[in-house]
Amino acid sequence: MSGWMNGWLITILVLAALLGIWRKVRTAGTREKDHPKDQDRYELSVMVFYIKDKLHELSRSSGNEWGISEEAWNRKAKARAELRQALRGCSYGDVQDKQYVKAFIRDMLAGGYGITEQNIDRILPFQQRELLTSQDRFDIVLYLYKQRYGVNGFTQMMEDYSLDEPKPPKTTDGSPVYEVTDEDIDRVFFLEYRALTFQEKLDLVVQRVYQMYKGFSVVDELREMRIDGLSGGVSGIPGGYAGIEPAAHAAGLGYEWSDRTQPGVDEDGEPITRAWDSVWIFYKGKSIRLAFLSFGSEAELKRVCQNIYKFNLPGQLSEVNGYKVNEMKDGSRIVVVRPPFAETWAFFVRKFDPFSASLEQLIQGDQAELPLGLLKYFMKGSRITSITGSQGSGKTTLLMAMVKHIYASYTLRVQEMSFELHLRRLYSGRNILSFRETDYVSGQAALDLQKKTDGTVHILGEVATDEVAAWMVQMAQVASLFTLFTHHAKTFRDLIESLRNSLLKTGVFRDERIAELQVASVIDFDIHLRRDITGRRYIERITECCRRGAKDDPPQDDRERMPTAPRHLDAVHSSGYEERVILEYRDGRYVAVQPITLKSREAMTREMLPEDAAEFKRFIGSYWGETVGA
Repeated sequence: MSGWMNGWLITILVLAALLGIWRKVRTAGTREKDHPKDQDRYELSVMVFYIKDKLHELSRSSGNEWGISEEAWNRKAKARAELRQALRGCSYGDVQDKQYVKAFIRDMLAGGYGITEQNIDRILPFQQRELLTSQDRFDIVLYLYKQRYGVNGFTQMMEDYSLDEPKPPKTTDGSPVYEVTDEDIDRVFFLEYRALTFQEKLDLVVQRVYQMYKGFSVVDELREMRIDGLSGGVSGIPGGYAGIEPAAHAAGLGYEWSDRTQPGVDEDGEPITRAWDSVWIFYKGKSIRLAFLSFGSEAELKRVCQNIYKFNLPGQLSEVNGYKVNEMKDGSRIVVVRPPFAETWAFFVRKFDPFSASLEQLIQGDQAELPLGLLKYFMKGSRITSITGSQGSGKTTLLMAMVKHIYASYTLRVQEMSFELHLRRLYSGRNILSFRETDYVSGQAALDLQKKTDGTVHILGEVATDEVAAWMVQMAQVASLFTLFTHHAKTFRDLIESLRNSLLKTGVFRDERIAELQVASVIDFDIHLRRDITGRRYIERITECCRRGAKDDPPQDDRERMPTAPRHLDAVHSSGYEERVILEYRDGRYVAVQPITLKSREAMTREMLPEDAAEFKRFIGSYWGETVGA
């Protein structure tokens, strides 16, 4: 009986071994077919295939490990697990995992693949500079700058060669064009280039292979630089369209393509780019197109979009769910969209630099100490404050900086759509906890939970929906000592009306006037930010919201005696509240306008420490007069 069982076991093992051999031969045959032998082994695509195959083998157990000791097997299993973890983590924006994977690639290229000092120029023509493409030249220059300046390398290059200056207008409207062209990169390259060592050349080849395999294509290194953000797929003709007949366009016939391989030109004679030729950066408040960079194909743009958002497994991007909002390992906010929700695959990376978030760095200009002082005293005085402005005006960064001036003994609770503020990175010694809405926990449930977490200050990352607006009003009324939030309103009146409409839509109120009064009663101050066409950011105005006809308002004759307080800045609304501009930015200078009402000053003083209250009174007196500040 035992012999019969042993025979069956031997048969099963032999069949399993034959099946494994057959699969391996079949896979090898498929790979051989996909990559015939006559391909140049120094082509980057061939090298990527080799690296992909080798890393796959290294990260999986092989059949030749039978008979080794347990200790050796455990070491190999641990190494495989680390490699698999790094291969996943590098796609999430983890710099350490990226360096780990690149170290493997370097060893394999310099070892098994046989890259030497004699043949490395066959991969990229380092010794023949005229044959280098614009992407090659940019990669070399960025590598040299990164050696000297680290993550500030790209910023330093932009400053050294004024690459963020506007170009002459290309259209008849005369508007400036912000872009970095092939000519710009050529100029920088020939001024910065020097002879590279073999190790430096190998670094560049390794990076190119990595970004084609596991990285984010042409924006892989750029994403790690200290910039405000970047995006791809947001300009150019959508996928499937490559050329345009100018005559057909001029005749109003729409897009007609006779040659799908040629990009064509528009009515101004400018080349028509495709969606995968679209690489934009957000740099110092300006959107700048990197015209010399391209993903090369729609498939490559799609690959980047499908990988860049997957940190912490946020769910699948699909035709049904056509967008995803998430963050990366380094805290960058990621938004990815795809067809049919969007006309093309596209992604948006928004970076927030927490270590540069200080009020002194953000607020500059003549008499900048005035808004600096006001913002500090708003926090010490526990005022419910909104920060408004357009996208890219610096609302989130300013909010991060203002938190520094909240008393450290206060506990902070943060509600966000995606984790962007990262306040615990800045203030690791404080009691701070952030929440966000998920598929299983609603925002209202999160708010109800926050009421049970001993929160003193509540922060809303962004009030962008009707539900979030209703939460904000609830938080400001009952949930905390004071609340901070950001909003995209253009004026203070727009802010009140937007929040009022949100309360009406969600059914919290049915009477428009009562809803508006409710909103006005919970907002103390609004800080409105502005970003002009040159990318310069500043505080356009600071407004106080107060009930009309309050007994503690400054007398009318006091207002008339103040030369810097024009009457048109005091907007009195029929609903019973008044918006008072207390600070305004005029001709590059911050100017004190209306004084803060006595009621607000007294309320702020009650919340401050005695020494801060005394400093606050002196501050008010120095800008609005001793009688007002008394």
